This record gives sequence, structure tokens and C-alpha cells, in this order.
Amino acid sequence: MAAQIWYENDGDLSVLEGKKVAIIGYGSQGHAHALNLRDSGVDVVVGLRPTSKSVEFAKEQGLEVKSVADAAKEADIIMILAPDQYQRTIWTEEIEPNIKPGAAVAFAHGFNIHYGYIKPSADHPVFMVAPKGPGHIVRREYAAGRGVPVVVAVEQDPKGDAWDITLAYAKGIGALRAGAIKTTFTEETETDLFGEQNVLMGGVNHLVEMGFEVLTEAGYQPEIAYFEVCHELKMLVDLMNEGGLNKARWSCSDTAQYGDYVNTVIGEDCRERMKYHLQRIQDGSFAKEFIDDQDAGAPHFKELQEKYSHEKIEEVGPKLRAMFSWNSNGVADQDEAQSFNGKIARTQVQ
Repeated sequence: MAAQIWYENDGDLSVLEGKKVAIIGYGSQGHAHALNLRDSGVDVVVGLRPTSKSVEFAKEQGLEVKSVADAAKEADIIMILAPDQYQRTIWTEEIEPNIKPGAAVAFAHGFNIHYGYIKPSADHPVFMVAPKGPGHIVRREYAAGRGVPVVVAVEQDPKGDAWDITLAYAKGIGALRAGAIKTTFTEETETDLFGEQNVLMGGVNHLVEMGFEVLTEAGYQPEIAYFEVCHELKMLVDLMNEGGLNKARWSCSDTAQYGDYVNTVIGEDCRERMKYHLQRIQDGSFAKEFIDDQDAGAPHFKELQEKYSHEKIEEVGPKLRAMFSWNSNGVADQDEAQSFNGKIARTQVQ
């Protein structure tokens, strides 16, 4: 069955007239949502802790900033854009005690609703607008008169108007210019986690690392190995984005295509491991493991960050990236990588 997709004419911004929208967090997604909504004529307040470094930055952008509790008290729609592991504490301590009866609660990822870490009472509409791109792209495309596609879902609809609010919000951030695809909190959460763990992060990252190790352990120069297993990956992914797998294949040599068809390292054993990881996502085992570790101060998470930030491929990468004129970061990437661990593209309230 074809997906249901809404476009610009399907959303009505007047639905948000007279309503206050609180954006909780001013990180990657938070700043984009707040500024785009503001520029669409929506009444926006940003909810942050008074000690947050983002307070002055948001004010400099001309936005109203209040504490999370005060923002929640006056909001008709509350979009929670803090990292997954912090959302339930923010909800129970600052939002839930202050939220107006019947106010809508929104998310850009279904994790906390799907796994039951946040449970708004039945009188609150609960919806999701999840951009398929980082916040700075959401903002950039809006400013250029374009938009980034989103997936949208409604979990609770006590008054029957939740979809109208959802599409109005999506239009306010510019998403309906590109399209909004209907999904559910369950589908978005489970497919998002699966994609991250098995293809985008846990798949590609480890394929690159392992390919680099196999080549260098066989005696090939690290610089050559880096080019072959890492640098060229972006070109291939760009081609996929432009025209799918077929364009990526016919853009490469016949030798590369033939090797793709007959020598793939991805076999049925990989499929079985993917199914296992999907099961752990579906039954909540992965979510519990992650949240339990976070609640304990994230010792395992921090151990893994430290371990993987020092992979051998990261020793040669910065030097080679500096060779390319379009990479303005150059050698500075190496210093940035040391402080990277989890800091970039996060939507923190702290």
C-alpha cells in the first residue's frame, strides 16, 4: 500500500493562531523548529534551564526564552526536543506538573512514547513531526524557500483535531514544501533505531573500520586504505541520494559492479543478526539497556565513546581530509574529534 503523503496545501497555519508553541531545547532541531515557526508567524517560546548556554543565543535570535516550567505553563503545544535519555526527567519534573489541561505534546522521535517512559494523560493530543535531516538543514532549506521532508504521526487524539495541529506544525517548519509521510510512533521508533544500528551507524561505521584494518594488517599503506574504504564512500552515498542504488552502480566501473554482485560480505548471517537486533528493538530490550546505562551515569556508553574515538583510521583521516580544498576544517578535525563524543547535533536543555 502506498504511503500517505501531505503537501503544502494540506496544512493550515490558521490552526495555530492564538496558540503558544513551546520548544523545549535549543540544539540542532530546537533552534530550527523555533526559528522556522517564528518566521511562519507562530507565537513561540523556548524553554530552557536558566543556566543553559543556549539562553543568550536564543535571545540574540529574537526569541522569547523562559524556564521549561514557565514555558509549559503557558503553552498550548509543547514540542520536546531534548535527547531521548533526558526527556522523561524533564517531563516528570518540569512539564507534567505545569502543563495546561488539553495542551498538545509533540516529539521529533517516538522513543519515549513508544517505550512508555512518558505517558501523557488521555486529555492531551500527542503527535510527532520528525524531520529527515539535521536541524541546520531544516533551517537552511526553510530560509531558501524549500523544506526537508518529515514523517508525522498521532498517538492520542482526544478532540479529533490532532492531525490538523500536526500538519499545521509541519507546515510551520517548512516541511510540507517537501512532504510529510504518515507513520506511527511504533513504526518511526523501531525503523529509526534499526537503521541506525544495522546500516547507518552500526553497519557503515564498522564496515569502514574493519575494511581499513584488513588492508593495513595485510601491509597496505594506511593512506591508500583510507581512500578506498572511507573517502570514496561519500561519493557513492551522494549517488544513491541522487538516483538510488542503480545510479550508484552504473556510475562505477564494470569491475566495481561485478565485484558488488559476486563478492559481497553481506550474507544470510548478517540478515540473521539484523533480525536479532530488530527483535531487541521491538521488545524494548535495547531501550532498557540504553536507559539503564544512562541512569547509572552512562559508564558503558562513555567507555565505548573513548574506545571508538581512537580507532587507527582516525589517526590518518584528518591529514588526508586536509588535502581537499572543499574540506575547510582540514587538520583541525583531529582536535575536534577528541571533544566530539556526543556533543554535536544534540538538542540539550541543560
